[in-house]
Amino acid sequence: MQRLQIDEGSAGQRLDNFLIRVLKGAPKTLVYRIIRSGEVRVNKGRAQADTRLVLGDEVRVPPLRLTDRSEPEAAVPGREFPVIYEDDAMLAIDKPAGVAVHGGSGVSFGVIEQLRRARPQARFLELVHRLDKETSGVLLIAKKRSALTTLQEAFRQRTVHKTYAALVVGDWPGRKKVVDVALHKFLTAEGERRVKAVPEDHDDGRRSISLVHVVQRFAAFSLLDVTIKTGRTHQIRVHLAHEGHPIVGDEKYGDFAVNRALARAGGSLPGVAHERLPAGRFERMFLHARYLRIQHPVSGDDIVLEAELPVDCRQLLASLHPRPSPGG
Repeated sequence: MQRLQIDEGSAGQRLDNFLIRVLKGAPKTLVYRIIRSGEVRVNKGRAQADTRLVLGDEVRVPPLRLTDRSEPEAAVPGREFPVIYEDDAMLAIDKPAGVAVHGGSGVSFGVIEQLRRARPQARFLELVHRLDKETSGVLLIAKKRSALTTLQEAFRQRTVHKTYAALVVGDWPGRKKVVDVALHKFLTAEGERRVKAVPEDHDDGRRSISLVHVVQRFAAFSLLDVTIKTGRTHQIRVHLAHEGHPIVGDEKYGDFAVNRALARAGGSLPGVAHERLPAGRFERMFLHARYLRIQHPVSGDDIVLEAELPVDCRQLLASLHPRPSPGG
């Protein structure tokens, strides 16, 4: 049994990232399993993977049989991603859809591991926040410990402005500008992480707020800008689905008939007379972190970071039929 004391160099880190760093040779799947099972304790209590460690915390780790880590590290391919902004303190990239931000839960490696491999000279690279694997767009990485703690505090204090582009099924009601619905995170019987909308007085519900603006309407879809005031897991996906307008291509909370039709390419959309589908397949979730505004961790100046819609999303929009105007 190991009892690890959190020092200044580790304060502010997530529990999972701390364990991955200190338990050299431990597969990420093992790290997440011992956290979920409660074998890892923080100050004698159970903790989640995203628990933030504080200076002086005691982390208890069960005995583990670890192997040499050199082979798994060698298997991680180095990869650079499109850079939106970079200086000595921080890096902002345009993350592609289909790439996890970090390894774990069945994923061998993600953005951060590939960046570290591609930049062996970098002394410090840590994720500031997360995006779902299926979501593309602006992702922040800190290049200094001091920048990491400052940027993460901005996210906790909700001073970061984040807007996502989302294509949803159906005609979003123009008067519906705010979704204020509590969310509850749970695990399925298969151990898969899911989220559901719950009443505001639900014991395990957390208040979640999304602001919605209609950008463009199509015969069977609506293109939205969604600004999140809270950063819950799967918040946009569950909020929009709860309102009856799931995100196109969402495999967890989406309209599976629409997703299948888009993945087949060509033809028509079931039940919609005036919508033609693109000649090419669309097999991703249409959720893109397109805009992020945050104070720079050193200068304090506002930094605006923007990522253009990916080519496949632009092509899909160009192929859709605009919604006829009322009476037209």
